[in-house]
Amino acid sequence: MGIVATDPVDIAPAASRAQSPWRRFAAEFAESRLALLGLAMLVAIVVLAVAAPVISPQNPYDLAQLDVLDSRLAPGETSSTTGKPYWLGTDDQGRDMLSGIFYGIRISLFVGISSTVIALAIGLVLGLAAAYFGGWVDAIIMRIADLQLSFPAILIALILLAVLGQGVDKIIAALVTVQWAYYARTVRSSAIVERQKEYVEAAQVLALSRPRIVFRHLLPNCLPPLIVVATVQVAHAIQLEAALSFLGLGLPITEPSIGLLISNGFQYMLSGKYWISFYPGLALLLTIVAINLVADQLRDIMNPRLKR
Repeated sequence: MGIVATDPVDIAPAASRAQSPWRRFAAEFAESRLALLGLAMLVAIVVLAVAAPVISPQNPYDLAQLDVLDSRLAPGETSSTTGKPYWLGTDDQGRDMLSGIFYGIRISLFVGISSTVIALAIGLVLGLAAAYFGGWVDAIIMRIADLQLSFPAILIALILLAVLGQGVDKIIAALVTVQWAYYARTVRSSAIVERQKEYVEAAQVLALSRPRIVFRHLLPNCLPPLIVVATVQVAHAIQLEAALSFLGLGLPITEPSIGLLISNGFQYMLSGKYWISFYPGLALLLTIVAINLVADQLRDIMNPRLKR
């Protein structure tokens, strides 16, 4: 009996020939040009925000660098003291708008990401507990979430900030309060479906501990929809922070965010000094659009049935 030669490719493990998850994810993400554009915009915005102390022509927090004589200068006009041009003009306090936008985006991103991460952690734990234990635990957690979701988010945030006062930590606490219920409901709905599957029943038969079943088996299968919700909620948190700062209840005047910069120029819009509000508003718009473009593609990747 002769020995039949075998092609080395045929006996190679399938896993070695399979594309890695990260490469497959990158390939699917690159299918959308809008998603790539959004990702490029988002990376550029983050880089500018992180490098704000280095690349900004002025520190908008340093009152010693502000000159009242330079207030409300049009884009391109030069400073009366330094002779340097203000490419995007100045606001009513003589603050360079370009520097204010860089620092404002930095604060807005920090507030949005921080509040989302904290709210995600709280909602994740509560949602998993509600889905796994059920009964009165599920009833209490979901009724509290329903009560919180029945009120507009901005209304709850306004009430909390009226009590807590202004500050970065105060507005993060307010945003966490209005966001956690979204994650708790998303995790609960996903975990209930996963809890009925065979692998969870097998883990229970093997007498694995509850924390191991929840965090080792349920959690990984609940993450895909949660990632999409978290990405969208970052944009929502930035919008909400801008609205609260615009109303004067967000951050103090010494820590100008994008919303506060827009608010500073609102009263000058009718007098023709559009740049004080226009350019911060444009920066906020580009940030929200970039995040939403990335979130849309993540949604299509996580749930292929939603692809158009």
